[in-house]
Amino acid sequence: MKHVLELKSGFSDAENYQRKENRDLFNRIFVKNEYLDNILSPSTFFLIGEKGTGKTAYAVYLANNNYKESKSSLRYIRETEYQKFVALKREKQLQLSDYTAIWKVVILLMLSKSLDVSELDHNPFSKSQKMKDIFKAIDEYYANAFSPEIINALVFVENSKLAAELVSKYLKAGSEQSSSVTFNESRFQINLLYLENKFKEAISNLKIKQNHFLFIDGIDIRPSLIPYPEYLDCIKGLADAIWNLNNDFFSNIKDSKGRFRAILLVRPDIFSSIGLQNMTNKVKDNSVYFDWLTTYPNFESSRIYALADRFLAAQQDEETTLGNCWNHYFPWQSPSTNLSRSSDPSFIDFLRISYSRPRDIITMISLLQDEHRQNEYKNECVFSQSDFQNSRFQNRYSDYLMGGIKDQLSFYYDNADYEMFLRFFSFLANRSEFTYDQYKKAYTDFTEFVLNNHTDIPAFVETEDTFLQFIYDSNIVCFIEEIDIGPLFRWCYRERSYSNISPKVKPGLKYRIHYGLHKALNVGTRVKN
Repeated sequence: MKHVLELKSGFSDAENYQRKENRDLFNRIFVKNEYLDNILSPSTFFLIGEKGTGKTAYAVYLANNNYKESKSSLRYIRETEYQKFVALKREKQLQLSDYTAIWKVVILLMLSKSLDVSELDHNPFSKSQKMKDIFKAIDEYYANAFSPEIINALVFVENSKLAAELVSKYLKAGSEQSSSVTFNESRFQINLLYLENKFKEAISNLKIKQNHFLFIDGIDIRPSLIPYPEYLDCIKGLADAIWNLNNDFFSNIKDSKGRFRAILLVRPDIFSSIGLQNMTNKVKDNSVYFDWLTTYPNFESSRIYALADRFLAAQQDEETTLGNCWNHYFPWQSPSTNLSRSSDPSFIDFLRISYSRPRDIITMISLLQDEHRQNEYKNECVFSQSDFQNSRFQNRYSDYLMGGIKDQLSFYYDNADYEMFLRFFSFLANRSEFTYDQYKKAYTDFTEFVLNNHTDIPAFVETEDTFLQFIYDSNIVCFIEEIDIGPLFRWCYRERSYSNISPKVKPGLKYRIHYGLHKALNVGTRVKN
C-alpha cells in the first residue's frame, strides 16, 4: 500500500470537489449508498443533516455526474443574495408571501435554463415553443450572457417589469397571446405572478427524458451584516417556494418521463426554525436525513466505517477488502473504556472524539498527516498511536470542532454573543463532567458576569434551563441517564431522528462535555483552589 504521506487528504468542504481538477479523486472516494438513490426519489425535497454529514457532498456528486438519467446543478446562496433580498424588502415593502413569490420565479428560471436546447424538439408548432420563446426573452435580457447563479436570477426578478415585458413580447411573437398586456413598476407582485405563470405553462408542456434537479445550499451560515429576522424571512420564503413548486406543480406534470425538482440542503435546527406545517411528516416523507451513527461494538458494519475505509482504499493501486486499508494505516489498539472489552480498535478512538460525521474523520486524517510529517516517525509508512495522541493534533482537532460550533451558532447570534457564551465554561472549575447542582452554580456565576459586563443579553442566557438546552442543542454536552445496565449518554445528535427533530435535555441529571472539545474549552483537568 502507499506510504501514508502519499495519500491525498481531500477537502473538508465538498464544494471544492466541483472544480474540474478535483472531480476524479472525488468520484473515486465517493461511496454510493442508499442515500444517493433516496435523493432521486420523487418525494425528496429536503436534504437534512448536521454540519459535516455529507449533504453538500451528495449534491456535488450528482452535479458532477449524470447519474441515472438525472441532470443536476448545485447553487449556493451567498451574502450578496441576502443583501439583495434586504434591498428588495425595503424598496418594494415586501411581505413573507412576496419572498415565496420571488423564490418561485428564481427557481423556475434556473430550472428552465438547466435545459439544453437539444432537449426541446425542433417542430415550430410543438408545445415546447413556449419555452423557446421564454429562452429568447432571457437571452435578450442578459444579452446572451446568462450565468446560472442565484444573484443573476434575482436581478431578473428585481427588474420584473422589463422581464415580464420581454417574456410577453416573445410569447406574442410566437402567437401565444392575442390580447395586450401592460406592466407597471409599482405592480411588482403582479409582474412576479405573470412570470411565474408563464414559466409554469412552458414547463407543463415539455416532454423531457432526463430529470432536472436544482440543489440549493448555503443557508446554514448567516452573514453577520444580515439581521436574523430578515435572514429567517428569506429562507422561510425559500422553503415555502420549494415545497409549493415540488408538491403542487412539478409532481402534477403529466406525460413527461423527466421531472423537475428543487431540493434544499438544511441543518435540522434550521429546518425546525423555518416553521413548515406538519414538519415531522415532511422530515419523514419528503427528506433524506443523513445519519452516520453507529455503536462501538458494531462499527465495522457501519456506513461511516465503510466511507472512511473507502477514502483510503480508493487511492491504492490494488483492490482491497473492507477494513484492510484502515487496519493497515491505523494499526493500534487502545485500552477500552468498557469493562466488557479488553481493548478497542483504532477506529473507536476516532469515533470517541467525533460526532460520527464523515467530515470529522476526513479532517482527523488530514491533521494526522500534518503531524506525521513533523514527528520523529515520519519515515514510517503508516500512522502511529503517538500521532493520534500528539497534543498538537488534539488541540488542532478540538479547535476544528469549536469552529463548527461557532458556525452553527452564527445562524442565531453574533460574534460578541459567541465570545460571551464561551466564558461559561470558565465557571465550571475545569470539570468535563458535572452534576445539575454544579451546573446551576456555574450558571449563576456566569449570569452575574454577563450582567456586570454586557448590556445586550442574548436569549440563550434567560434561564438556567434555557441555557442548558442551548449547550445541549449545540452538542457540547450530553446528559447521562443511569439505568440497570449502566449509564446512557444522551447526545442531541444521537437522539435526533425523523420523529424527533428537536430533542430535549433533561434537567436534574449528570452532564458530560464532548471529549473532542476538552482542549478547546480547557476542561478535563481539575485545578486546585
